[in-house]
Amino acid sequence: MLRHQDGTRAAYDGVVELYASMFADRLETRPFARNMIGTFAELVRGTGNLRVADVGCGPGHLTAMLHDLGLDVFGLDLSPAMVDHARRAHPALQFEEGRMEALPVEDGALGGVLAHYSMIHTPPGELPVLLAEQVRALARGGLLLVSFFGTEGSEPIRFDHKVAPAYSWPAEPFCELLTEAGLVTVARLLHDPASERGFLDTHVLARRP
Repeated sequence: MLRHQDGTRAAYDGVVELYASMFADRLETRPFARNMIGTFAELVRGTGNLRVADVGCGPGHLTAMLHDLGLDVFGLDLSPAMVDHARRAHPALQFEEGRMEALPVEDGALGGVLAHYSMIHTPPGELPVLLAEQVRALARGGLLLVSFFGTEGSEPIRFDHKVAPAYSWPAEPFCELLTEAGLVTVARLLHDPASERGFLDTHVLARRP
């Protein structure tokens, strides 16, 4: 796991300013993703536990969005350069350098976890460990929203992402992994191709029972 993370960290460290300029306002043209995040925030508020982690937060734009939606949110990213950018862009918010499979919180501390295209670089065989950590950190009734590149078929597909190698997933096998991790899928949304490769934007919302 550490080997691929080293490569991913270095790759994102090298594209911080370009990445931030390309994606900081991207949800303005992504109504489905924007509304799924809004639904996630509303449901988290309904649990009464407003503490949320934005894992793989990048330049911090979605951390700021969740804050504006009334959540007590912090951002976590593997890339120290991304964390530095996020802190400069959003000085009132909390950002930490860290790994998604080692969240800096106690068991059951979080009302929600947002993973917006941040699990795509995790090899399929390592994804169960990563998901188990999100479950550990979630309180009973807490919510996980995962967004990723969707594909047809029954198996994930490795592809050459512009920053680091990544994987697209069919929705059903991904939801099965969530079930195996101890979560209950409550909603899924697949919509128009997210890239020239023809992947579907896929959003899956799950709850810890």
